[in-house]
Amino acid sequence: MAVTLEQAQRVGYVCLKALLRFAFMVANNLVAIPSYVLYLIMLQPLRVLDSQSFWYIEGVLFKWLLAMVASWGWWAGYTVVEWGDDVNAVSEDEAMVLVNHQATGDVCTLMMCLQDKGTVVRQMMWLMDHIFKYTNFGIVSLIHGDFFIRQGRAHRDQQLVLLKEHLEKYYRSRNRKWIVLFPEGGFLRKRRETSQAFAKKNNLPFLKHVTLPRLGATQVILETLVAPQENGTPAGGDAVIKESKSKGLQWVIDATIAYPKGEPLDIQTWILGYRQPTVTHVHYRVFPVKDVPAEPEALTHWLYQRFIEKEDLLTHFYETGAFPPPQGQTKAISREMTLSNLWLVGVQSFAFLSGGTATSTWKETGLSLELLSDTPELSCMMLENTAHGSYNACDISRYVVVLFGVI
Repeated sequence: MAVTLEQAQRVGYVCLKALLRFAFMVANNLVAIPSYVLYLIMLQPLRVLDSQSFWYIEGVLFKWLLAMVASWGWWAGYTVVEWGDDVNAVSEDEAMVLVNHQATGDVCTLMMCLQDKGTVVRQMMWLMDHIFKYTNFGIVSLIHGDFFIRQGRAHRDQQLVLLKEHLEKYYRSRNRKWIVLFPEGGFLRKRRETSQAFAKKNNLPFLKHVTLPRLGATQVILETLVAPQENGTPAGGDAVIKESKSKGLQWVIDATIAYPKGEPLDIQTWILGYRQPTVTHVHYRVFPVKDVPAEPEALTHWLYQRFIEKEDLLTHFYETGAFPPPQGQTKAISREMTLSNLWLVGVQSFAFLSGGTATSTWKETGLSLELLSDTPELSCMMLENTAHGSYNACDISRYVVVLFGVI
């Protein structure tokens, strides 16, 4: 079939746009991430004197970095419409967010749609696959205190112990509020067949749009973060959430992400923007934690029910293009999530200005990093002035462990 001039021009335009967007993304990362690290190194005295203020500033910088990622999708026309309960009502309380997982774009979608939820982004903790530790954003997540979980039966018990220790050490000390996890333990396309076989063997519902969730991380989070007594109140579409002075995890937010025609966005699409503008839909249900059972068998059943409900929600969405109305109502109400282009430009401008300052700082001082101890736990870095600013090879991630106290 012959290619018309118009088609060739369109392909050329898409390729050129993707190339320019990729170059912009690379530049974004090269200026923003080193700046984030350098700012926090410079603020180490504040961390000693006033830890709460230090982590507040770190949270603001973290939110701006996530806004930078959100802007890549926003400016490509990838937007979000929200359904169900209004989670702004519980944005200042501690909450666990359970999300279905279809592709790498799920994380980008959450980075976008949580930007307008008050202090949530700067005070949230992510649970993600350990492979993300080795991406460009890995050092940021390490410093912020996110937890990287290694999948697989061989690592499961050890990872749950490490998760509990991580939560006890960092969650409250860094004033975290929301914790986000993907209970399915992997992408839908990778786990669907195994999940369906397990469901058939155990006489459980056959699911196509989600997979049966795993209990481990959810149970550890509830056991570790829920206070012995808490005063959550039921949340509905119009519910007014009463202010609570109790400490501990108070809410479980069930978030369901749906893509038109069941075609999820991946990180490549988010960066390159070669797909037509797309509206992603996110449905929320908020449960008071007092209604979530603590006993493992009952908790497993409760968690399965949430994902069976997700299956029904997604089936309805793929058939009609909308989520169903809440029980007892005749119409579902959606809310278009918005971001300020002026604010996104401001964040990007700050990133590039900071990147220039950081580059000048490194060049002028000629900072190099050198390990002073052979013992990893006692390792520290010596900042050494050199005439040409050359860097000797060292393990930067080990430096982050020592300086920021992360694992």
